This record gives sequence, C-alpha cells and structure tokens, in this order.
Amino acid sequence: MRNNNLKGTGVAIVTPFTKKGTVDTAALTQVVKHLHNGKVEYIVVLGTTGESVTLSKEEKKIVIDTVVKANAKKLPLVIGIGGNNTAEVIETIEKTDLKPFEAILSVAPYYNKPTQEGYYQHYKAISRSTNKDIILYNVPGRTGSNVTWETQIRIAKDFKNIVATKEASGSIEQIMKIIKNRPKDFLVISGDDNLTLPVIAAGGDGVISVVANAFPKNYSEMVRLSLKHKLTEAQKLHYGLVDITDQLFADGNPGGIKYALSLLKKCDPYVRLPLVEPNDKVKQTLKQLIKNYK
Repeated sequence: MRNNNLKGTGVAIVTPFTKKGTVDTAALTQVVKHLHNGKVEYIVVLGTTGESVTLSKEEKKIVIDTVVKANAKKLPLVIGIGGNNTAEVIETIEKTDLKPFEAILSVAPYYNKPTQEGYYQHYKAISRSTNKDIILYNVPGRTGSNVTWETQIRIAKDFKNIVATKEASGSIEQIMKIIKNRPKDFLVISGDDNLTLPVIAAGGDGVISVVANAFPKNYSEMVRLSLKHKLTEAQKLHYGLVDITDQLFADGNPGGIKYALSLLKKCDPYVRLPLVEPNDKVKQTLKQLIKNYK
C-alpha cells in the first residue's frame, strides 16, 4: 500500500553544532519549529545533511530525542540508517527504537562498490530485518556507483516494505524509467532540489530536500503546486530558488545550507571535520542572493 505520508516535501534536517562542537539542541528545536511553520510534509533525521557519519551513537540519540520532542507528533519522521556493512545496518535497525518513525531511509552501500546483485541482496537483507517501511537512497555522487533502474524496480517488486526510492542519480532518464516501470504503490522521490519540479512533472511524488531547511514555506508550496499539476505557478517558486540552491552545493553540503540558516538566524554555521564551511566567495554570493530573495 502506498505510504502517502512520504509524498510532498520531506526535509533532510541539519544537525546544528555549538562553537565547541557539541550538538546544539536549542538550535535543532528551533529548526524543527521552523519546518512546522513552513508546512513541510515530513522530516528526515540523521541523513547526509544531518552529518550522521560524524555523530557518535550517544549524539545520534540526542538528535533523535530532541527532534521527537520538538516535533511533538506534528509531522511524520523518517530516520536515516544505512551504510556499507549490511550486518551493521541490520544491527542498528534492530537496536533502534523505531516507534516514532514512519520509515527508514537507507543509503546504497558506498566505498566497497557492490555489483547490482550485491545491492539487491543488501536491500533484501534489510527488508527482512524489519517491518518498517524503507526508502532506498541512490546517490552515485556520494557512493561511487549507481543502483540502476532495473535493480531498483526488481527491489521494489520483490520487497513490499521497500516503498520508495530517493533518487539522486541526477539522471532524468533513469528516473523516468523507474516511474514508468514501478509497482503501482512505489513512490519516486527526488534527491536533487533543482530537479524536483521536472521529476514531479514526469510522475514523481515529491522530494527529500536540503534547501527547504531554510525556505520551507515556498519550497513545499512549489512541490504541492507541482503535484496538483499547477506547473506555471510552481515554476515561479522553483526559479526563485534555483540560484540559491546552486550555491548551497557549490562548496559542499551541508556547509552551504548551514551558512544560509545562520543568515536567517536559525542556527550557527559550524560543521564537523572533514567538512569545512563554504569559501568566502560562496558565502558572499549566498548572502546577496538571500538578501534579495522574496
């Protein structure tokens, strides 16, 4: 059955840090409330944008507890649990209290570069480890290899609790082939902010967004208009944010979005090594674009 709670705009929420490098729970609470006020459809915790790979187990629990409390059951929550060690991913799923979460976002294994059969077996094992809905996350720019549309369709047809794909391949052709061949209830979610409008126009179901951390109201409205096939109105909001979105990724994510949020007084711009803040040119460009944005 289609999980309609995963349609529309999900936000891959940042993890704010203090100047001392600790998790800034007050700022994280403020960002959650900012997303509520911006009327997004759901929040994704501990994704790439949340710098999950640099958080300790204790810090991940702090992030989860803070978001769950601040959210107060107002929006569906998705948790990121993925990696390149299948057994470890399954162990984490089994040891995590998943009751507050609508679904698990699980990135395709990276670094060890599995074959397509390896990807299939990885998601088969994860699917069998939990009754929770799972979102497959294909992001070749980070993982080093692509989960092909054929493999994604095979996974979608064989494992009923793998209910969606977050597609960040950057290939509209691949995304359209998934949309054309998917099972009826399988959701196709954009993983690239600036491709969301064309993905929805092609038949996609929404986005898990970075830029909506900063501009949830206009971005989520753009997505809703697109889903209603009001593309002319959606285009105005889309093109209003295109240049900002480009700059958010110009010198690394989530450095760009955290700097944007600092300009909006939502959290500090600090990131954790090996990430660093955007260079001065990107900062100046973002500052000017956000100042002029209406």
